[in-house]
Amino acid sequence: MNSKLQFFRVFSSRRFSSHPTNVLASNRVSSSSWVHTRPETPRSAPESENFRSVADECQTNESAHKVQNFLKNKMGSSVEAIEGALDKCGWSLNDELVLNVLIRHRSDWHPAYIFFNWATRRATGYSPGSRVYNEMLDILGKLKRFDEVAQLLDEMSDRKGLFNERSYGIVVHRYAAAHKVEEAKDFFYRRPDFGLEMDSIAFQTLLMALCRYKHVEVAELLFRSANSRQFCGTDIKTRNIILNGWCVLGSLKEAKRFWNDIITSRCKPDRFTYGIFINSLTKAGKLSSAVKLFRSMWEKGCDPDVAICNCIIDALCFKKKIPEALEIFREMNERNCLPDVATYNSLIKHLCKIQRMEKVYELLDEMEQKKGDCMPNGRTYGYLLKSVKAPEEVPKLVERMERNGCKMTGDVYNLILSLYVKWDLKERVKSTWNDMEKNGMGPDQRSYTIMIHGLYDKEVLDESLKFYNEMKSKGMVPEPRTVLLVNAMNIKLKEKRSKPATVSAEASGGTKGRRIMSGERK
Repeated sequence: MNSKLQFFRVFSSRRFSSHPTNVLASNRVSSSSWVHTRPETPRSAPESENFRSVADECQTNESAHKVQNFLKNKMGSSVEAIEGALDKCGWSLNDELVLNVLIRHRSDWHPAYIFFNWATRRATGYSPGSRVYNEMLDILGKLKRFDEVAQLLDEMSDRKGLFNERSYGIVVHRYAAAHKVEEAKDFFYRRPDFGLEMDSIAFQTLLMALCRYKHVEVAELLFRSANSRQFCGTDIKTRNIILNGWCVLGSLKEAKRFWNDIITSRCKPDRFTYGIFINSLTKAGKLSSAVKLFRSMWEKGCDPDVAICNCIIDALCFKKKIPEALEIFREMNERNCLPDVATYNSLIKHLCKIQRMEKVYELLDEMEQKKGDCMPNGRTYGYLLKSVKAPEEVPKLVERMERNGCKMTGDVYNLILSLYVKWDLKERVKSTWNDMEKNGMGPDQRSYTIMIHGLYDKEVLDESLKFYNEMKSKGMVPEPRTVLLVNAMNIKLKEKRSKPATVSAEASGGTKGRRIMSGERK
């Protein structure tokens, strides 16, 4: 994760994967853990239970893969035909299996919805829990299938105990992501219909969703409205959300205005407040002001934590001031502010860009030795993969990654796919695509975009268009640049097909020309 935005991960995670109240509750804990709360380390399970758990997980993955292939093979059949075929399969369902199947179809809502409806309405002896409903809500919301979302919400309200805070967080974020601002606001006020209270954390979740998707002005108006006072009052957490919204939007002017409002109000800025404003300054290129505010924190006794240090380090690296960044990196240890994986990732990212690979691998070795919070993650290896020069380096890095307990992610698969496409390694492209699908990591919109653009660069236009049509059939929305590319491809293919299929003997060099065109041998 980009350390410059480390302390905003709760506001801007790519996928809404945790309960929003956990995010907001993090402000209530001690100052040493202001980014997020850490769960207690669970007691070690008996070895036999661990083996059983691994075996059960493998069996679930295998069964889910079979269902995935079944749905893939039935693509194009009617819903009735698919459900009838599912009736005959005799699968024993539980929440873990159904969740696994749905997760494998995060970017393909239609087969996921067919399977979900069959599992919830026709499968014998199975009644899904809230996790399954929430996963389906998230998939439908992600692909803007709000009619289906409404149907699902009706079902959840009919069955008691299904709709929870997680459900609320998913829906309000998906409305905001689709820029359905009024719907997001209305959904907050509908909480009592689903048996939930109107409280400050729910209100903050709404503001967070609006700010994340650039509706900061609306969020601030809501915050300042008379009705909102019962939810936020003089709470600094709510103000931090709005301040962060202006920061994410890139409006330093508005961020300064809101910062001054906080300073002159009865609220006392906390580390979140300082961190957000420092980040806003660095994003606007005001690095010297950010560093000055950062230094003033030490002087005021409001010690910056690792997230704020990471923000400054990343900003210095971005401005190619790597020696200064390394100096703060060393200073962190002296001030008992221990670095984490994001600290190392910022340094590694920028050192890779200038090809200081010796220093990169020195830092990587250090991370592996320290372990814990410094253990390399998918982002670490992503930066390293972007720096590889030859195909044979990729398996070595993946092996090192897995050896250190870092599992493959969709992002890593896409990065490897992009490299193999660039190098025109067809077999490896196919293998990576199949592995991604088998392990439930895609293909997603990014995977299809890589294939479409990569095949276009290789002038394999028909194949590129096949991937585009498949992506569209799954309900994925192509990027504007992809649409432009496809329009260009269609024009090229139309021009190519309108040209004469054969060339005259005279134009092609007489008999020799005819021989080449017809494929005759000498």
